[in-house]
Amino acid sequence: MEKILVIGSASIDLVVTSPRRPQNGETVLGESFIMVPGGKGANQAVAAARLGADVFMAGCVGDDSYGEAILNNLKENGVKTDYVKTLPETASGTAHIILAEGDNSIVVVQGANKLVTPSIADEALPVLKEAKMVLIQQEIPEETVEHVSMLCQKHGVPLLLNPAPARTAAGKVLDRAAYITPNETEATLLFKGMPLERALEANPNKLIITEGKNGVRYHDGKEIRSIPSFPVEALDTTGAGDTFNAAFAVACSEGKNLAESIRFANRAASISVTKIGAQGGMPYRKEVDQTLLEAPE
Repeated sequence: MEKILVIGSASIDLVVTSPRRPQNGETVLGESFIMVPGGKGANQAVAAARLGADVFMAGCVGDDSYGEAILNNLKENGVKTDYVKTLPETASGTAHIILAEGDNSIVVVQGANKLVTPSIADEALPVLKEAKMVLIQQEIPEETVEHVSMLCQKHGVPLLLNPAPARTAAGKVLDRAAYITPNETEATLLFKGMPLERALEANPNKLIITEGKNGVRYHDGKEIRSIPSFPVEALDTTGAGDTFNAAFAVACSEGKNLAESIRFANRAASISVTKIGAQGGMPYRKEVDQTLLEAPE
C-alpha cells in the first residue's frame, strides 16, 4: 500500500434532484433530497483509500454534527484522520447541489475549510515526507496551496494539483507541481490567453486536461495524446473529477506509466457517475481492475 497524503476540504453535500433548474425568482418542486459526505479533499481521500492506498488526510471540520459525520465517514472508509482538526465555534463546510438535466450545479460554503492554513499542512509534515504523492485542490486558501507546493519541492515529493474550483494559480505552484489536472474550463483560466493545445505542448507529461465523456488529453513530449473515456449512463457526475484524481494518484504511485494511469483513472471515474452522491459511486479496487480487464484497449 503506497502512502498518499490529501490536503484539502471536507464538507457535507446537500443534494437535491430536480427535473430542471429554477430560473431567477422561480420555485421548482424537487424530486428527492439526500445528505452525504463530500468536499473535494475528503472525496479524493475516500476514493484513494477504496482503491487500495494508505491514505492520510489533513484539513479542518467544525465542532458540529456535520463535522462529526465527516470524520466518522473518513474513518469508516479507511482514511487516517490524525491531521484533520476539529475547530471550536466553527461551522463545517457545506455544498448545496442541484442535479438536473443530466448535470450538476453547486454552491459551496467553505466554513472550516477556510481555516486550512499553512500550519495545518506543517503538522502533517511527517507523513508528507514519506508520501508517494500529495494531492491538493483549491477549496482551501491559496496561501496553503502555495505553501504545500514549497514543502513538496523541498522534500522531493510529487504534488498533484487539482485546480478546482477554477481560479488562477500562482505560476510557482504550477511549476512545482508534478501533475496538473484541470478540466477544460479550469485549464482555460489557468492558461489565460493561451490555446489549450499550446498549454499542453508547454507542459508535457504534466498537464492532464479532463474532458468528461470526450476523455483526457495530455502531451507525451512528441504529440498530444487522447485517452478515451468509458461510455456509461451517468446518474450523477458529482465527484467524478475527484475519483479521477485519486485513481490517477494511486496508479502513478504504484509505478504505472502516464497512459496506464489515465486509463485506470478514466475507468474509476466512469464507475463513479453511475450512482448518486459524490462518494456513493466511488469504486473499490477490485471493481476497477476487473472491468479494466474486460474493457477493450
